[in-house]
This record gives sequence, C-alpha cells and structure tokens, in this order.
Amino acid sequence: MSQNILRTPDARFQNLPGYGFKPNWLDVAGLRMHYLDEGPRNGPIALLLHGEPTWSYLYRKMIPPLVAAGVRAIAPDFIGFGKSDKLPSQSDYSYAGHVAWMKAFIDKLDLKDITLFCQDWGSLVGLRLAMENQQRFARIMVSNGFLPTGRPANTAFKLWRAFATYSPWFPIGKIVNNGCVVKLSPAEIAAYDAPFPDSSYKAAARKFPRLVPIEESDPAVPANRAAWDALGKWQKPFLCVFGKNDPILGGASKWLIQHVPGAKDQPHEQIWGGHFVQEDRGDELANRLVTLVNGAHAV
Repeated sequence: MSQNILRTPDARFQNLPGYGFKPNWLDVAGLRMHYLDEGPRNGPIALLLHGEPTWSYLYRKMIPPLVAAGVRAIAPDFIGFGKSDKLPSQSDYSYAGHVAWMKAFIDKLDLKDITLFCQDWGSLVGLRLAMENQQRFARIMVSNGFLPTGRPANTAFKLWRAFATYSPWFPIGKIVNNGCVVKLSPAEIAAYDAPFPDSSYKAAARKFPRLVPIEESDPAVPANRAAWDALGKWQKPFLCVFGKNDPILGGASKWLIQHVPGAKDQPHEQIWGGHFVQEDRGDELANRLVTLVNGAHAV
C-alpha cells in the first residue's frame, strides 16, 4: 500500500446543501474512515452503503425520515471516497480490500441485527459482507445493484468502464448527475465533487469499474460465487426496490428475486428513478426501508 495518504481538506465540505450531519471517524487498518451515525443509539440499525463514484452525501434525503422513525442510520464513506482517507495509486485498491475495510468497520463498531441497504458498489461490497458475516445481518434491501460472478457485462457497463479507465476527463459530480432522472443543482453537483480536489484523489473512483468481476479470471470470482451460493440459501427478508430508468442495472432485480429465498412474498418493485435512485426517490426508499425494518410489508 502506498505510504502517501491523501486527506481532503475539511474546508471543501463546508455548507454542502442538505448535509448538516455530524462527522464520525474510525481507524480501519491505519486509514481514517468517515461515517454518519444518526438516530437513537439503541434503535434498529440501517447500514447504508453508497456506490460509485458517490459518498454518504447520497443518503442525505433518506437519513432524516429514517431517524424520525427511530432507526439508527449509519452511512460510511468507502476508503477513497467522501471524507475518508484516499490512496493515490489505483493499485492500492482491490475488491477484497474494500470488503476487508468494511468488515473491520462493522467489527469495530460491533454492529448487530443490521438491516443492509445497498446500491451499486454498495451492493458488490455489502452483499459479500452480509454473506460472509451472516450472524450480524437481519435484513437486506437492494436498489440498483447486483453481485457479479464473472459473467459478461452489458454494453452500457462496458462503455462506462472504458470511460473510467481511459478518459482524461472524469467529472464526478456530472457523472452522478447523469445517473439521476431529477437533475442535481449546481451546488449538489459541487458537493459530489467536494471529496476530490484534483485528479490524484480519484484513484478509487477510477478503479471501481475495473474491479467488477465480469471475466472468469478475475480474482474476485471465487469469493463472489461463494457469496452468490450463500444468497441462494438466505432465508431472512430480502427486498429489491430498483429505479427502472437505469440502463445498466435497472432490470437486475429479477435475478436476485429469483435466486434468494428470503425474497419470496416481499413487495419488490421497479419505481420511477435513475441509477442513483436515492437522489430521485430518497423519501420513497426510506419509507420502504422503515417498513422492512419494522417487519411488515409496504402498503
């Protein structure tokens, strides 16, 4: 691992619209991980995992209604994203490394009876994490995410992967905006750009698309297939609510619903919204997540 650790200046996070949450920090393998921890300490835990190339800012619309319902909402920034430490070399990042960092996070906080909410790379990390640590997880809700196991990707993903790899221009905020149906304000776009003062901070965001295991030879395939097999035996509640206006993952929920026993009789739905459905329909997702936490079906 590179010795040079990058830390985004706090000044870049001042006065972000809708993001007035208290920062929390945890040492994970010598790196400082930032996370939000809102709501009652003794409330049921919702672990909110963001995707690529976002950070916990993505959950600013979901956290207030979760807290109002008595849920303890925990939203970490992956290493390389948000307010968490960043490593300057893409070689510092691996799929297994991200899973290990998040395992250390939930172990250090000793989180139990977790309701996982995951989207995009939050699903790639979160579903692995949940299947490898099942004793800590009680329920799972997925939005616009999946668990790839070496099968070829669609054209839209291949184009995105090529762009992230080769484009000299990688505008984080505009990328997020393009994945939303309801377009972001200039201030919100700037908030997604805030963690990345210059290109040296973007190694993790650049690398994530190439870490998706879409080839048999990928080193993540064996662990992902083991997690996929475990999902095929998961009896606890498993809910899919996807934004249907997503060309990459909008239709992926059907494979999860067919495969996971805990998905039976759950109120799955494809709702109006883009890839970053937390932006488009954060209130709706929060309501459905509260219902899942409370152990009843949505009306």
